[in-house]
Amino acid sequence: MKFSSVARVSVVAAITALALTSCAANEGSPSASGSASDSPAASNLSGELVGVGASSQGTAQTTWGAGFQTANEKVTVNYDPSGSGAGRKAFIAGGAAFAGSDSALSDEELAGSFGTCKADTKAIDIPVYISPIAVIFNVDGVKDLNLDAATLAGIFSGKITQWNDPAIVALNKDAKLPDAKINAVHRSDASGTTKNFADYLNQNAPDVWTEKPADDFPYTGGEGAQGTSGVVDAVTNGTNMIGYADASRAGKLGVVKVKVGDKFVGYSAEAAAAVVAESPLVEGRGANDLAIKLDRKTTDATHYPIVLVSYAIACETYKDPAQGTLTKAYLEYITSEAGQKAAAEKAGNAPLSADLSKKVATAVGSIK
Repeated sequence: MKFSSVARVSVVAAITALALTSCAANEGSPSASGSASDSPAASNLSGELVGVGASSQGTAQTTWGAGFQTANEKVTVNYDPSGSGAGRKAFIAGGAAFAGSDSALSDEELAGSFGTCKADTKAIDIPVYISPIAVIFNVDGVKDLNLDAATLAGIFSGKITQWNDPAIVALNKDAKLPDAKINAVHRSDASGTTKNFADYLNQNAPDVWTEKPADDFPYTGGEGAQGTSGVVDAVTNGTNMIGYADASRAGKLGVVKVKVGDKFVGYSAEAAAAVVAESPLVEGRGANDLAIKLDRKTTDATHYPIVLVSYAIACETYKDPAQGTLTKAYLEYITSEAGQKAAAEKAGNAPLSADLSKKVATAVGSIK
């Protein structure tokens, strides 16, 4: 198995030199499952595969990279978890074979050109990772915390600033909430996790969260932190903190139960996957573009609405056929039953459903 420590990719425009470190260097060193059935079949593939993007995929990409390299000893997989926005920019500029993104390509991005792709062809969004977003907290004297969408929107927009605010007290009658300032942490980088979190707030509390969901955090208050790790570190090491992060990174921090219908619900991979299963594809896109329009207004307490679908963004047809072959093989592995199982064991994400897996297999199979 090979893990190169740094791979440098030259890209145009704003990205002139992007340092890319391997999965293992970026997110620790979990390996793929030890059983042969959990690794991709051996092949004669060779070369370097560069991905850039969502830090939410960090643990999964480490696991996938290890499994793929074990079966393909002449391949090096490098994934830089520098954020969804950075990943899409690098891919569009031609500096990565694929992007990992918690946001699908926008209409504006799809209308442009892609440096990695063959001229006059487009990129496609392929779901590879489904995970709940945990609202994490570290508050003196508080072990359990219930919040609804309107209260969360008030906290992160800066309208609710004290932990013993009446809106929070009303939802937590048995908690000893401190008379202390709320320190709310958000992503400082362009983040699909932010966009998904904001989309939940905007769908369920539009009178409070009035800004359109976007990768950039829209309000000026609170504390910004770089990447998933930055948010988790800030909440862990601060006082009276709250933030949001991919659930795989929640660790031992307190996790908010959110109100769904008339109950308060904790996250689970299954509850998050239930929301995805009932959400339609975005209309008006190519047959193999599988961007999902998440419906987060559920009142079913078996569902968890703060969920992200993270994509691998790849070319329909690659400018370099060898890169197309390598990317296609890698995506076939990570979206296979074995690849999804390996990631779920390490990251706790929800494997793709049978119905979505069929669509994904068709989309990946179309890559040239």
